[in-house]
Parts: sequence; C-alpha cells; structure tokens
Amino acid sequence: MPQISSPDGLGRRTFLVGGLAAGSLLAMPHAADAAAPTVFRTDPFTLGVASGDPSPDGFVIWTRLATNPLAEDGLGGMPSTSAQVNWQVAKDERFDEVVRAGSVTAVPDSAHSIHVELAGLAPGREYWYRFRVGKYLSPAGRAVTAPAYSSLVSSLAMAFVSCSQFEHGLFTAYRRLAEDEPDLVLHLGDYQYEYKAGGYVAPGGNVRHHDGPETVTLANYRQRHAQYKADPDLQAAHAAAPWLVVWDDHEVDNNWADEMPEKAAEAPTFLARRAAAFQAYYENMPLRRTSIPRGIDMQLYRRIRWGQLATFHMLDTRQYRDDQGCGDGYRDCPAAVDPARSITGRPQEEWLVDGFHRSEARWDVIGQQVFFAQRDNNAGPAKVTSQDAWDGYVASRQRITQGWVDAGVRNPVVLTGDVHAHWASELKLDYDDPTSRSVGTELVCSSISTGGNGADSNPTTHPFLTINPHLKFYNNLRGYVRTTITPGEMRADFRCLPYVKEAGAEVFTRRSYVIEDGVPALNQVYDRPPAAALARRAETDPEKIIAETVAWETERP
Repeated sequence: MPQISSPDGLGRRTFLVGGLAAGSLLAMPHAADAAAPTVFRTDPFTLGVASGDPSPDGFVIWTRLATNPLAEDGLGGMPSTSAQVNWQVAKDERFDEVVRAGSVTAVPDSAHSIHVELAGLAPGREYWYRFRVGKYLSPAGRAVTAPAYSSLVSSLAMAFVSCSQFEHGLFTAYRRLAEDEPDLVLHLGDYQYEYKAGGYVAPGGNVRHHDGPETVTLANYRQRHAQYKADPDLQAAHAAAPWLVVWDDHEVDNNWADEMPEKAAEAPTFLARRAAAFQAYYENMPLRRTSIPRGIDMQLYRRIRWGQLATFHMLDTRQYRDDQGCGDGYRDCPAAVDPARSITGRPQEEWLVDGFHRSEARWDVIGQQVFFAQRDNNAGPAKVTSQDAWDGYVASRQRITQGWVDAGVRNPVVLTGDVHAHWASELKLDYDDPTSRSVGTELVCSSISTGGNGADSNPTTHPFLTINPHLKFYNNLRGYVRTTITPGEMRADFRCLPYVKEAGAEVFTRRSYVIEDGVPALNQVYDRPPAAALARRAETDPEKIIAETVAWETERP
C-alpha cells in the first residue's frame, strides 16, 4: 500500500461515494468582498474540481466557475464581473480539521478559473479540498503531497491515461481509474479534441457530439474544455488524486509541430490559434503559475520528485519540435535520421539529460506523448515508420537514450499515449540488432475512448511484434495503465474495458508486467483473473471471457 496517511475509519471509497457530512457546508465562511458579491441563481461548480503537481509541502487546487458550461462565448454563462471564492484544505474528508483556508478572486479574463498553490503542508499524506461561492459548495477533491525528498517510500500507486475523444465513447475508463484509488495520475495528452461535430468519426459511428465549431478561437477552446470537464466520469477521476498533465496535438491542432499547423494553408493564422489554445489549456488544468502562457509560449516540461522512489520527467514533444520530415504518416524518410532534427528541441533535450545525471531516484519515469521505441511496419529492408513519433526523429531519440545510459540511470521507464492501443516494449540503443541488450522499457496506454470500442485480440498475432521483436505486447481495447512502484519493482497492469459506446462497462486487467529494479526487461505476470470478475464478464460477454480464459492458460510458459 502507498505510504500515505489516512484518517482513522475513513476510507477513500467513502469519500468518493459518500460525499460530505451533513451540516459541513455551514462550517465554511462566506467570501468577503468590499464590492457587492456576485449572486448566483444556479450552481457555478458544474466543471468539478482538480488538483495537480504535488510537492512535499503542497499542490495546486483548481476549479472554474460556469453556470452554463456550453455557452458559445466560452465564458460559461458567467457575468463580466469578478467573483470571490473561498477555499479550504482539510486533513479529513468531513472537513473537521481544516489546515488551510482563504479567498481568491475569479476574473473574467481567465474564464473565472482558479489556481491556488498550497504550501506548508505535511509531506506524504492525503488532504481534501473544496470551494464555496455564496450558498454553493463545490464537490470535494482528494489530493496528496509528495513524500519528503529524502524519503524512499515503500510504494506509489500511479495510473496514466491519454486520448479521450468525447464523441467516440463514454468516459467510463476515467470512472474505473478513480475506483482503482491511485495517488497520482499522469495525463499524457489529447485530453480534448478540436474537431467540429462529426469531423472525426469512430468505427461504427459516434455516440455523442461536440458543441461548437472546430476549435480555433479562445472562445471555442474554452467551450470545448468545459464540455469535457462537465462529464461526471472525468470529474470523478480529477477528484480522486492529483494529476500531472502534458498535452499532445489535439489540445491545439492535429499533428501540429512548433509553429506549423497540420494544414499548410492555415499557417498565417496558426500562431493566434496556438496562443488561444495555450490560454484555455492553462485555465482548465491544475497547473502552477510557472506554466502561465506568454503569448505563443508555455512552459510545460517539468520535473516532479516522489521522494527518492521516483522522478517524473514530464516532456513537451509538440511545442519545440522540428516539422515532420516527410509528412506525418508512415514513410521511409531520409530526414528521420538527420542529426540536426529534434522532437523536443535541443534545450529540452539538454534539460532532460542533465536531469538524468542529477537524479538520485530509484525510478526515472519519462512522461511523454508519442511512441518512443522503433515501430517499423515493413518486413523488408526499407524502414517504414511513423514520422509523427520518435521514429521521425531518430537522432533525438538516440541522444536521449544514450544520455540515460551514460548517466547510469538505474531504472528508465518511458510512458506514452497517442496511439489508442496498449503496447509494451523494451528499449534499445540499436534496434537493428535484436540481440543487443535492452536499456529501458516503454509502457503505452490505450485511449480512454478514442476509436470507439476497439477489439480484444491475441497480442501475438500483431505483425509489428514479429517485425520488431523488442515490442512485447499489443491490445486494442480502451482503458488505461495502472502501476505500482516500489523500490524493488514496477508493476504495470493494462486495464481494459470491453466497450465504451454504452454505459456500465466493467474494467479488467488484460495483461500485467513487472520491471525489476536494475533489470530493464518486461516480465509477464500470470495472475489468474478473480473468479468473481470472470463471472461478471461472462454474464455480458461469454465469448470473450472464454477466449480470455483459454489465452491465460496457453500464454503461461
């Protein structure tokens, strides 16, 4: 279990399901303001709450006021005046022991979003937080502080996710993630999608629709973020634990690269679009003030330390990258091996490698967006790879991989999103020599909903695994990855949902791997699914449960 203290007799599930104690609303003072207070006739906390970027003495808490989240002007139905908002942080979910409280002004220029950076809290324990405006009380959220920098804690429960397309399916996976009770969540990009309604159709059709046009203006992006944040399953995941967020492409524009949009014809207006997207992203995420956008620039790559157990290096592979060398599809592209090109930009590369040399962590975890390992789709001599991924920036990948090898990083693990499927791979300095030693591992999470239901499969049948023997696992169901990090190992459970186009899907673990301390290899874990879980799935999908049981028996060594 994670080394996080908890109030006696109060489990997290009670917090998530049971809510606040009766009468606790009376304990929170009303906001005081010299001007006449804003009077709300409806609840302004429609977008939930969130926390992020924990440190040993605090974290960020976030909310955004919106009485009408889908208003076309992006301002959530709010008046063009400021509003005073009270906040509280407590040691217990009933808010009997409040340790911090204050008031903050939500202003129209920031779409009435609120970021409070807490400090002075105790390291390595859980807290609860909430907000109030007038008679309205927000939902409560749970956050944790990171352990003290000198502490080698016994365990960390961390999950990571990516790619939630609102139209393609329900966000049930977010709900199941919350029920897994992590202490930290990494979102690796494509938190929202920019397309107009019906602009991106999942196999078998979409199940709900985007409001508004394709996002181009600040109003568009604010409205789209609000539509996503209003989803109750996403709100549950945000309220369950602090998040570390980084973007990929769809928070701005599909496959954008630095100052280049996907479509060259849109280049004259792209920088204005980029600035608008950055502003809306900050307004809607639990980020520190160091990430406040400055026009078309936003500092998003950063490090979060979890004692001496883990360091999280969160990367930005969009804002500084060279344009894709031969377009953004699968190509045999000479530019892919140009040593002058970088997917992170040279300053971020140097920052990352310097962090490797300075790290004292047992695990160095690189949270980033696009496929890191080589993924060739051609069995012949030509190397046909995705130019939007690290395969399109081979020298950049080589410099970073060599960087952690030279620094003697004990356990480098790359976490990835983007590709809407689960993958696991071992990383090499020389992918052309399958017998060369592995120097790291990569875990790739599937999408929350993008691509619709997907399909279960025998991972050994995917042709990429034959062409690229360092790739060890593939599955095309939706879901997320749940990890448990200890000093001795990192366990990764690839969590899957049988469907996302309807409500109520149960989650199950399709495969698990353990990475042992000091051994950069994937070791499959053969845990038989619990009988109760098998029975529940058999009731709704007997063919798949039979197939899974057979696969479990045949996959054992």
